[in-house]
Amino acid sequence: MFDNNRYLTCGVDSTIPLELQLFLWECVEKMPVPKDYLQVFELSASGTMQSIIHSAEEPAYSKQYLIPSNAPITEKVYIIDDGDHSTMLLSSEY
Repeated sequence: MFDNNRYLTCGVDSTIPLELQLFLWECVEKMPVPKDYLQVFELSASGTMQSIIHSAEEPAYSKQYLIPSNAPITEKVYIIDDGDHSTMLLSSEY
C-alpha cells in the first residue's frame, strides 16, 4: 500500500510547499505496516513551528511532528491509496 504512482491535487500544489509535501509522503512511508488506505494530516502553526499530526483509523495510529517553518500552514490533508495510485488532497477537495 502507498507504493504505487503518486498524485496530488491542484489545491495541494498551490497551498502546500513542496518540502512539506515530501515530508508527508515520507511520514506514510516510515509508518508501521499494516497501513490504513486513508492517512490524515492536521497542519497548524505552533509559534514559529509547523505542527503536523498524522493519524489513521485502522489500525489506530497517531504521531505528532514539529518542524521549523517561516510560514506555518493551517490545513487538513488526506493521502488516499485506492490500490492503483495514491493521491494527496486537501480535505476541502474530498
